[in-house]
Amino acid sequence: MKATAKDLRFHTKELIETIKRGEEVIITFRGKPCAKLIPFENEKKRKVTQNPLFGIWKDHEPSSNVDKYVRNLRKGRFQ
Repeated sequence: MKATAKDLRFHTKELIETIKRGEEVIITFRGKPCAKLIPFENEKKRKVTQNPLFGIWKDHEPSSNVDKYVRNLRKGRFQ
């Protein structure tokens, strides 16, 4: 859906209801797109998983535990 900056100013409630339904709203200013309103994704709803290593790092044994590996790298710098 597209809406003008004036629509955003005067019809905020209707635009928020549109966003709650899952639609994206493109805000235009002087006919050119300048912003996108998207539904907020709650972090609690998002399933948290550890990112598997990929590419050249997937076979790198010392970095199999990423948190521990990064902490060891930073040990001397951030004390």
